[in-house]
Amino acid sequence: MLARENRLIKADDFRSTMRAGRKVGSDHLVTYLQRDETQSHTRFGFVVAKTVGGAVKRNLVKRRMREIARELLKEYSSGFTVVVRALPGAAEINWDQLRTELIASVSTGVKKTAG
Repeated sequence: MLARENRLIKADDFRSTMRAGRKVGSDHLVTYLQRDETQSHTRFGFVVAKTVGGAVKRNLVKRRMREIARELLKEYSSGFTVVVRALPGAAEINWDQLRTELIASVSTGVKKTAG
């Protein structure tokens, strides 16, 4: 579980990040990233719809993404709000593929927001 200060909880926060944030797509994920100077911590939120699979598969994808986000917090410790939406097929890829896609999409989003 991510620490409370690193979790995106409110629907308004999800909505504003998805509307105003930078969008980075990959084969199995869509990542929305927004620079948030008011926050001292980077916050992550995850959206895994029923199109990804049943409850067991959805929870597996969420657990994997949370663990990868925990790794990313070491590199991007403050100032970002990130929403990751899993696409159908995300449950079918292995850990390494998911990790590679998520890390690449977040780093691309950070570069887009900086420049």
